[in-house]
Amino acid sequence: MSSHHFVKEQQEPAVFILNTEGLSFDIISPLLEWVPTVLVWQECLDQVLSWGIKVDVILAEEAFQRANLYLLEEQYPVKFLTAEKANFLKGGLHYLQATQHKGAHLVGFSHQNWGSLGPETEFLDLTILDGGWKYYPVKNGTFKKWFVASTIRILGTEGMPLEISNAEGKLFLPLIYLTQVGVPEGITEIKGADVFWVGEEV
Repeated sequence: MSSHHFVKEQQEPAVFILNTEGLSFDIISPLLEWVPTVLVWQECLDQVLSWGIKVDVILAEEAFQRANLYLLEEQYPVKFLTAEKANFLKGGLHYLQATQHKGAHLVGFSHQNWGSLGPETEFLDLTILDGGWKYYPVKNGTFKKWFVASTIRILGTEGMPLEISNAEGKLFLPLIYLTQVGVPEGITEIKGADVFWVGEEV
């Protein structure tokens, strides 16, 4: 149906698989529910195909493309996007911007590299899935969400002042590279002076 096609093209965040180490299909599977565009870096391709995931775009070096031309037929209508190991993330994100996508789940992207996503977070709503945790950016300085009693993580610029308020009261602290905070059941609000990322276990 054309309406469903429209969802696939634009609205649903793409799934961009950069690394499958330590990942199981169960973690990725909920992201595939609405048939998003799926981008995969060449080194993850065998694993992703073995999970039965339909791939739309393979980011690959030219030598890999030449050696795997059969995939264009076998996985039709897949396409290759030429990229080098050093810059395939940028290549994939530029492709998503050019094809009018609004967001993407970066699967297997190391949360330690959140800082390298700076410019891209302005144009795309990005989430990071890394090692059983899901991180999403807070761009306007204020975050508010209902949590079950759990531990959350906050990533951001070292030393940035944070204000965390919930049923247990208010906490003021400077952000260390990765701050872990226990939150009670209920609404937690976090304020920061700049972009920060909130992580929760998936």
